[in-house]
Amino acid sequence: MQTSDLLKKVRKIEIKTRGLTRQVFAGRYHSAFKGRGMTFSEVREYQYGDPIRDIDWNVTARFNHPYVKVFEEERELTVMLIVDLSGSRNFGSDSIMKRDLMTELAAVLSFSAIQNNDKVGVIFFTNKIEKFIPPKKGRTHILRIITELLTFEPEEQGTDINNALEFFTGAIKKRCTAFLISDFIDTGYERSMMIANNKHDLVALRISDPLEDALPNVGLIRMLDAETNKEFWVDTSRTKNRELYQQWKEKLSQYFSKSITRSGVDSVDIRTDEDYVIPLMKMFKMRSM
Repeated sequence: MQTSDLLKKVRKIEIKTRGLTRQVFAGRYHSAFKGRGMTFSEVREYQYGDPIRDIDWNVTARFNHPYVKVFEEERELTVMLIVDLSGSRNFGSDSIMKRDLMTELAAVLSFSAIQNNDKVGVIFFTNKIEKFIPPKKGRTHILRIITELLTFEPEEQGTDINNALEFFTGAIKKRCTAFLISDFIDTGYERSMMIANNKHDLVALRISDPLEDALPNVGLIRMLDAETNKEFWVDTSRTKNRELYQQWKEKLSQYFSKSITRSGVDSVDIRTDEDYVIPLMKMFKMRSM
């Protein structure tokens, strides 16, 4: 991609996603992802209804009257985007590929974050950690992230979500909000997801394409495994082959659902043939309640 074309594409994504951030997601992000840390503000006299755990016993003893500690929410957040760059993202049967959808989602979340003066960082992963961009603030930093999403070529093509979550948990010490953006064509990440969500606030965005739902009956076709680069022939007219594909898809879906439930992670399903604004808004609204 030439520099001029890249700049145009980055600018196009910026205009679209910043517009959505201002017009659609304004206020929703703030209430959905409040600061989780609390800082001490002052001591005041106890009032009916104040939690007993907030009583400052030293001050209470000194003045022979109950006083409570008042805390204020730390508004500033760190937002981490954990983005799957495996080969399966290079697929799309409708108007947009999964990789392009992931880029737009990352841009929307990033601009929503900096509008609230939050820091944004990124972890790119395949079956290894491909790149780590430490959290920073500002438009220039977000444009760098978008540019990297458009141009970065990973060294590997496989998927290892477990490794990505373990790296994230070890690299980010302070509690943050993290979005794991992937098609989740993987297993073996339940425990690391649980640990990551205990330490941080993790949200899973699962990307899918309608053509992945079932293997179509179109006869003998040559297929490519995007994560191993192996080509092979499949007779899709055979019921057994279509059933095996369905079983594989069901196994992945069940593992994802089980992992999400057990780890307490919020999740959103986003498809390439549907508007991503609606499911994101539902997620923001649910977390604001």
